[in-house]
Amino acid sequence: MKKKVVSAVLCAAMLSSMFAGCGKQAASGGAVNEDGIKEFTAFFAVPGSEINDDNEVQQLIAEKTGCKVKETWLTGQSAEEAIGTLIAGGEYPDFIEAGNGSVQMYEAGALVALDDYIDKYPNIKEFFTEQEWDSLRQSDGHIYWIPQFSNIYGEERTCTHNDEAFWIQTRVLKWANYPKIETMDEYFDLIEAYNEANPTMEDGTENIPYTILCEDWRYFCLENAGEFLDGYPNDGSVIVDPDKKQIIDYNTTPTTKKYFQKLNEEYKKGIVDPESFTQTYDEYIAKLSSGRVLGMVDQWWDFAYTAEDAIKTAGLEDQGCKYVPLPITIEKGMKNQWHNSGGVVNVSSGLAITTSCKDVEGALQFVNDLLDQDIHNLRMWGVEGVDYLVDDDGMFYRTPEQRAQSADTAYKASHACGYSYFPQWDGTSRDGKNAMKPAGQEAEFYDGLADTVKECFDAYGAKTYVEMLGTSPAPGPWYPMYTYSSTMTTSTPGGTAWTKMTEIKHQYLPKVVMADDFEKGWDEYMKVYEECKPEDFVAEMQTELERRISEAAKYDNGSVAKN
Repeated sequence: MKKKVVSAVLCAAMLSSMFAGCGKQAASGGAVNEDGIKEFTAFFAVPGSEINDDNEVQQLIAEKTGCKVKETWLTGQSAEEAIGTLIAGGEYPDFIEAGNGSVQMYEAGALVALDDYIDKYPNIKEFFTEQEWDSLRQSDGHIYWIPQFSNIYGEERTCTHNDEAFWIQTRVLKWANYPKIETMDEYFDLIEAYNEANPTMEDGTENIPYTILCEDWRYFCLENAGEFLDGYPNDGSVIVDPDKKQIIDYNTTPTTKKYFQKLNEEYKKGIVDPESFTQTYDEYIAKLSSGRVLGMVDQWWDFAYTAEDAIKTAGLEDQGCKYVPLPITIEKGMKNQWHNSGGVVNVSSGLAITTSCKDVEGALQFVNDLLDQDIHNLRMWGVEGVDYLVDDDGMFYRTPEQRAQSADTAYKASHACGYSYFPQWDGTSRDGKNAMKPAGQEAEFYDGLADTVKECFDAYGAKTYVEMLGTSPAPGPWYPMYTYSSTMTTSTPGGTAWTKMTEIKHQYLPKVVMADDFEKGWDEYMKVYEECKPEDFVAEMQTELERRISEAAKYDNGSVAKN
């Protein structure tokens, strides 16, 4: 108990220091500094990189909007610890993205209802349709947060696959003369063969054939590949049978068992990194950044803006250390749905304003301003003439030097300011030509690729990461179901089961992968898994599936006016 008390005190002290940069003035919301700029604070319950206090683009945005935000990120704690400490203290930053703790913040009365404000801010109002805004209403009927990501303006422009995949370095594919890899078995066969023939990098550093990230909530890199291998999209916590409109528990499918049996085999062969189940996220990123790791399952956003940039900066992309996704299923000939088109409204969390903010309208005006096209361009493209150029047709592009500096950690800290956890658009700019973000600008994207990646894409007849996988439409109005399971708490039988299932999977899946006797290890895991009463979880997910289908029908048949 004493240890827990000390830990809580330390956590409180850490959070206090996190917001001390803006002091009590900024924490009170919208205090005006000596330059006449309103200052707000924000805390995001995910790891991130802080920018310099004199960041150049942040200052430009402040001059245009009259506001700036001191952003702080999760460090040395879990998200649950950080949010729990904030709630216990009762003092909050002005803005918060609480992740899975969003419902806790709502239930603690720590968030400002946004309903009465949204209509006053056209860019915010425009951000979602009426149906999408309604989907964000909590049990009291009010809206408390704005999901920031995967929202498409105009035509969809997607070159990167931002989601989960089996990734592999281009050097492995090139060594095998770019073979067609369709199954999990073929994927691991190739990695094994490559590593046997090429056990080290060019400088003699030993390769890591395959690693797995398991830390905290990022253990999706281990646990949910089974749903994709069966040809289903990323509903996250469950499979949805689109024909029967029925929830399926992917944790117990034959394909999921085969997947873990394969990992077990590869672990015994020394292909799976033995540090997989103890490494931290930072250690994982450091391994990827070194170019040693040949393959892994992960989501692009989880490693691209750190490890991929580091690989580029170190010149390792010329050695074929960059990653591309492969369209893998459990058997040949199956349709894969690793990539789905369209946006996703993650109703489970988003940017919120807390009750500690004394200038809610000023805070929302800043969010509105960030969605103005010229400010959005500053956030995503940078400064014209410095970070990008414009050709005679009005198309944005970058020189090789500008691309290099956009990946440089020091340059990003001193110059770039994406306000990356504030609402943002994907898709096409309001000019009707350019993409909202450089990653969606087809010509700029392709010209900016490493030659080794271009060669790989050419070998497979692709121009983008998405074309390496193919695209499927979103399967239905329920998609994705993880936005509901992320909000479940132990207040219901299903939520209790979900919590227990998560704990058991964290505890037992590494044991399954490392088991001397896989069948014995799997049986032990299944026994304790069934004791979690997953049927309670499945039943509540089925109810939510049917509710979402019913709600969508109201808009389809016109009984609810569209925005």
